[in-house]
Amino acid sequence: MSQARQVADQGGREIVITGVNIGDFGHTTGETFYELVQALDRVDGISRYRISSIEPNLLTKDIIDFCAQSRAFMPHFHIPLQSGSDEVLRLMHRRYDTAFFHDRIDYIKKVMPDAFIGVDVIVGTRGETDELFEEAYRFCADIDVSQYHVFSYSERPGTAALRIPHQVDEKVKHQRSQRLIALSEEKHRSFYTKYMGSIRPSLMEHARHGQAVRGFTDNYIRVELPRFENEAPDNRIINLRLGQFNADGSALTAERIEE
Repeated sequence: MSQARQVADQGGREIVITGVNIGDFGHTTGETFYELVQALDRVDGISRYRISSIEPNLLTKDIIDFCAQSRAFMPHFHIPLQSGSDEVLRLMHRRYDTAFFHDRIDYIKKVMPDAFIGVDVIVGTRGETDELFEEAYRFCADIDVSQYHVFSYSERPGTAALRIPHQVDEKVKHQRSQRLIALSEEKHRSFYTKYMGSIRPSLMEHARHGQAVRGFTDNYIRVELPRFENEAPDNRIINLRLGQFNADGSALTAERIEE
């Protein structure tokens, strides 16, 4: 809480909550992550929070419901899946299966239809046969998420995973990674396209004089405004009408809606 207030005092408008197993926050102090979310929402001066990298089994429906009606928590989550194959998840000793993950994604979309959902996946883990990868790929293609962060498995000395017999060739890992990256780009572009023409509140970043101004909408769409010759809306939340993709496809062009 004191860190959040310090950020606000220094002019910060947005905080991304991140770390290792953030959903386990408070286990040593008798607090919960849910209580933290509720408390942070009351900090004056912080306009936006985003929850990053929280395990699906720790992202409870209570947390999702609170974020859906909160003052400052944005419709944006980043959730590690790691694999869309139940057999591979079992080999990883994950505490959820694909049915649970699917249900959690569906629930987010039910109460926060505009939510951006980023997902981590790992390809080429020991035990990931061709058949299991195809199963994982189909699952990833089916769920309603906005982007995948794709990682290739690498060996770690001394880990229990080394006892799993099937090892994936590096070339095969690369091929699988490229397929999931292509799927991610398709989903990401589709998510952006869905909001073309809509009006979204956007927090603008600092830009050098004479350059285009960029920022993010509440639901994590990268936006780009034309150059500002006079005063740029740095660190301000403004309403923008979203347009088409910019030249390199990294953002949507936008125009300011006068308030």
